[in-house]
Amino acid sequence: MKSHNKENKNFVIPKEVSAVLRTLQENDFEAYIVGGSVRDLLIGKTPGDWDVTTNASPEEIVKLFPDSFYANKFFTVTVKTKSDDPRLAEIEVTTYRSEAGYTDQRHPDAVRPAKSLEEDLSRRDFTINAIALEVRSEKLEVGSKSNLKPPTPNLYHVIDPFGGMNDLEAKIVRTVGDAKERFSEDALRMLRAVRIATELDFTIEEKTSSAIKEHAGWLRAIAKERIRDELLKMFASPNSAQGIQALHDLGLLSTIMPELEEGLGVGQNKHHVYTVWEHNVFALQWADKEKYSVPVKISALLHDVAKPRCKRGEGPDSTFYQHDVVGAKMATNMLETLHFPREEIITIAKLIRWHLFKYDPDEGITDSAIRRLIRNVGAENIADLVLLRICDRMGSGVPKAVPYRLRHFKFRVEKILREEEAPSPKMLKVNGEDVMEILGIEPGPQVGFMLAALLEEVIDDPTKNSKDILVSRVRELGQFSIDELKKLAESAESKVELIEDEREQEIKNKYYVQ
Repeated sequence: MKSHNKENKNFVIPKEVSAVLRTLQENDFEAYIVGGSVRDLLIGKTPGDWDVTTNASPEEIVKLFPDSFYANKFFTVTVKTKSDDPRLAEIEVTTYRSEAGYTDQRHPDAVRPAKSLEEDLSRRDFTINAIALEVRSEKLEVGSKSNLKPPTPNLYHVIDPFGGMNDLEAKIVRTVGDAKERFSEDALRMLRAVRIATELDFTIEEKTSSAIKEHAGWLRAIAKERIRDELLKMFASPNSAQGIQALHDLGLLSTIMPELEEGLGVGQNKHHVYTVWEHNVFALQWADKEKYSVPVKISALLHDVAKPRCKRGEGPDSTFYQHDVVGAKMATNMLETLHFPREEIITIAKLIRWHLFKYDPDEGITDSAIRRLIRNVGAENIADLVLLRICDRMGSGVPKAVPYRLRHFKFRVEKILREEEAPSPKMLKVNGEDVMEILGIEPGPQVGFMLAALLEEVIDDPTKNSKDILVSRVRELGQFSIDELKKLAESAESKVELIEDEREQEIKNKYYVQ
């Protein structure tokens, strides 16, 4: 087993982790920091979490740490440290273990105690994650002042049986042992290889990448939640566009988001120099560069996902009418399949649905048009909508000078929101109970359509948001049929005055006008 002794004052081991190691060592057990935390320490990053491995059994660990719990079949005890830092509040301590048989390419058929640290490290995914760090220091000897001895510096023993330190230096992601065997044990490791390479800006080693290409289909056996979690980590990195391209190159994307690959080779119109696929990736690349949030990044990648299905014609005058509407529905389905949180799906779908808004301060855009956009997107999402619009423009290959327009648009939005409430049924001076009382009706669709119709009128003219006026209008609308009320409630779509260039051009072409 390769071992390196280091006195390295650049290593900062939190006191909570040191305490766990020291408790195990003082009770004659081996104890090492392992996994991604060691990898991060060695490349100068602050670990996001800390894992410890030991030859102590779970029962022995629990005995040493009474404030801990053990409720799994993987020999992992969660030790609570009472730290204020959430990353250190719980530290996982795992008994050396080996695994056997992976018939479902997800879970080991059997988990057994391992005989040594090296055997434990041999089951891990990549060489850069199969490095262990032993930390030892002498305790301060307490006696008379004359006998008080200063503590010795920590001595770090790096145990690296599979060449992980060399791969760290070479910036390579390589499996421990045979790549096919590692991926057959857990097919998620193929996606994890891409995610780690993306986060660290590393390259996947040739045999490892070849095995991924050959067995990419194994990823279908993996739970969608696990795939989602890896994707979210990838999107949080500064190189997520690079990761998406790698997923495509290695054949994994067709299992995760096949709809995106429909844009491969699909040409666009005079507003773009790139194919749909290239444009989506470049839009995401801009979001990476500007360090936008994960929802904006996902929206940037998916904002034009429907273009291949909506394309009409070829060449510079081709159109993609309603790709925003269809794209919002496609993105919703894609993210639901991957079990993204419902709230996040709704936000991303809204951004995609309304990303085509066009704003020119010289074109007399009305306040009511902006109110409708705020109502549809949500006041809390307007800033992100602007960022998505920037990604769209900057990823087109022919970015236009739009910053002033967008700044002016944000000014108009803020002005409206300062002077008025955000447009929503809650702003109305009457509510559903008022409607039912005035008309003497029971709860039902009629009430919702009524409120939506009232909101449309108030968006057009905020002075109508008076209880007396609205009560009178409720009585008038009470004479309408449900179908008539529904049409009034749905009129918002036809009243939106912020139309994107391509949709506007489609209408102009229809009537042969310029």
